[in-house]
Amino acid sequence: MAAPTRTPESVRRDLTTALAACVAEKGYASTTIADIVALARVSKRTFYEHFAAKEECLMALYEHVCDRLMLIIRAAASGDQPWPERISDGAAAYLGALETMPAFTRTMLIEVQAAGHRAFTLRQLTLQRFAGTLVDLVEVGRLSDPDLRPLSQGQALAIVGGINELLLHAIDPYTGSAGEDVEGRFAALHSDVVRLISAVLNHRD
Repeated sequence: MAAPTRTPESVRRDLTTALAACVAEKGYASTTIADIVALARVSKRTFYEHFAAKEECLMALYEHVCDRLMLIIRAAASGDQPWPERISDGAAAYLGALETMPAFTRTMLIEVQAAGHRAFTLRQLTLQRFAGTLVDLVEVGRLSDPDLRPLSQGQALAIVGGINELLLHAIDPYTGSAGEDVEGRFAALHSDVVRLISAVLNHRD
């Protein structure tokens, strides 16, 4: 029985997934296109039909994972429960999702920062989008809780940056633990993340 033909979308997904696996094992700088295509079981020619360079493959991976995480946060924090519960549920969903994708964690948190100007710019824009997600969720929450104060983009970005630093500390990339099992490390940050968000929202000038 012949193996099913892969669609362009599935090949592209296989390439980004292969990149994530290689990066988790040996880091972005040491990963070659030969490594990626070998794991994805395609030719270099096929790689270049989808991506002009390794950096573009990394950017596609990063954007896909971050888009997925933002959808998860919105879904978890958009219910009709009291606002403190929405914060808790959104944080739990985000941290839980990170733990289900350990191969992508190093790429998202560490490698994209040193992968070139375009990747760095994409990261900055994506952090702004995460911040915008928080602003939107707060605005929705204010419809049922008028005492909830608006969240500015700058305040939201400060929250996103703080959470990012907590995640980096949890996996400690410079001791080698970023490549180890991260099970439970992100979930353990739940109370700190909730307190950080709550502190900013409850701040009074």
